[in-house]
Amino acid sequence: MKSFSSRRAQAIVVAFAAGSLVLTGCSENKGSNTGADSKKDQKEASVQSKAVTYADAAGSTGPAEDIAGAQSGGTITVYQEAGLSHLDPGQIYVSDAGQVANLLFRRLTQFKEDDKGNVSVVGDLATDSGKSSDGGKTWTFTLKDGIKDAKGNAITSADVRHTVERLYAKFIFDGPTYLQNWLSGAKYRDALPKGGFDGKHLPKSVLDTPDDKTVIFHFDTPRQDLPQTLAMAGYAIVPAKDDTKEKYDAAPVATGPYKVQSYKNGKSLVLVKNTNWDPKTDAVRHQYVDGFNFQFGVTESTQTKRLIADQGNDKNAIQFTGGVEATQIQDVIKNPAVNKRTVKGYQPYVMQLTFNLDRVKDLKVRQAITYALNSKSLIAGEGGVYGGDVAPNYFAPTLPGYEAGYDPYGRLKTPQGNIAKAKEILKGVPAAEKKVVFAYGNTENGQKRKVAIEDALSKVGFDVVSKEVDSASYYEQIGKVKNPYDMYVTGWGQDWPSPSTVVTPIYDGDQVADGSSNYSHVNDPKVQALIKKALNEKPEQAAATWKEAQHYLLEKVLPAAPLWYTKQFQLSGSNVGGARYSSVSSLLDINHLFLKKS
Repeated sequence: MKSFSSRRAQAIVVAFAAGSLVLTGCSENKGSNTGADSKKDQKEASVQSKAVTYADAAGSTGPAEDIAGAQSGGTITVYQEAGLSHLDPGQIYVSDAGQVANLLFRRLTQFKEDDKGNVSVVGDLATDSGKSSDGGKTWTFTLKDGIKDAKGNAITSADVRHTVERLYAKFIFDGPTYLQNWLSGAKYRDALPKGGFDGKHLPKSVLDTPDDKTVIFHFDTPRQDLPQTLAMAGYAIVPAKDDTKEKYDAAPVATGPYKVQSYKNGKSLVLVKNTNWDPKTDAVRHQYVDGFNFQFGVTESTQTKRLIADQGNDKNAIQFTGGVEATQIQDVIKNPAVNKRTVKGYQPYVMQLTFNLDRVKDLKVRQAITYALNSKSLIAGEGGVYGGDVAPNYFAPTLPGYEAGYDPYGRLKTPQGNIAKAKEILKGVPAAEKKVVFAYGNTENGQKRKVAIEDALSKVGFDVVSKEVDSASYYEQIGKVKNPYDMYVTGWGQDWPSPSTVVTPIYDGDQVADGSSNYSHVNDPKVQALIKKALNEKPEQAAATWKEAQHYLLEKVLPAAPLWYTKQFQLSGSNVGGARYSSVSSLLDINHLFLKKS
């Protein structure tokens, strides 16, 4: 998933997080020392790599367990620097919109976590996490009774079919593609070019809805990860009768505990209670507060100052996907009263400088840049040890198969960059190839990254031409195959604990297309063969294949230079209750909040 780190978590998916239903560590709001000891943090992060469990009907029945001390009433103010990328569920694959989706939209399944960080998949709109047959090739879901959208219309299997089929339409380009690929192959759009809007549908042999309550998926190979896939925000339900296609982004219809009252893109978003949401059908969400008032355009430095001061309405405020601004971290850490209002945790994102292989074709240029980059300087801009750790490779500590010592470019030994090595590699490279166009998001963090990258590369003779990109559409812009940039910072985190959700989405040549997460446009025959091999192996065997794929990519192809592993460090107001770090969103748990006094 994309991180919104261009907004502190998107290319989360992820450069910032992005979007974001990824499984990362959970930490209670107890002012932990996360960030002070990188080795300890990474060891704790490895716990996040364990597989989730699939819940039965009993575990999927609402209402959600009450939160100790929770009160009802009041409005939470939400601070965010960049505007949202999308509100159409089918377009959501970034952490910021994914957080909003947790309040607005329901799916067939949903992730549920307890106070110990244990994660399970439960039925959300479905009665359970799904029933498989035929060795995992067939999955059946039964809808719960009494589910309605915000307009009071019943949700039926026809809405589920519509939600799936609309993803085949060309106007859906920014969301996850696992399900579509599994049902219809890499060229899935050819199977239903109009996305079902012309009255044509996927055959019953692929997607069957025999009655109003039953949905059956048929695959050509076992898909044991389907319950986790369907829990992603990108597969949330879009009621058929209210779908306005491209316009749906501006006015989506809610199925969750809150609905949109007003939305001014890039400025504000007001959410109020959805009176048609029935807590008895929801095992995950709550509706303690009356609403959420999102304010966009508030920089992380301003957010941090306001929340440290904790005056007036800021007592009811939270940071959304942003974190404590780097230069103010010590002001927070050294003040016990403020520090106890923080949540900290290791995220699944690997931030990297991604190369556009259609433009940066010389491997020597990519190698020289990789050696020259100063991870230490970049991490300093994120908050130092509280913002991240040096990344020597493409797999995060939260991922099964993580190799702490695999460091082919010596980043752990020379985190400030190896200038001499970079210069040596560049000998004989034409001057024209040393001019590179770098795209960066127009946020405070984006500016810091720009300065650090320009400084590092200029020392070895590169002429860096930096181009500012609107942060709200950052991933959309770099996601265009014909984009005019040579390189850009991106971030990706696993969608669930499997290397398949890292290697396949961002390095699969079949995924080279506008809106795809293959931002480097890598299309290598050996990588393709290894992906295909791993996807058809049992997990124990696949682990070795995914390892081989990462080593080959990093050493022989180099589609991106690994920079740092991300950590999150967020602050909330003193009147906000229930604040904890989420092992699902890798951010403050938006479903766990209330106001102590309304």
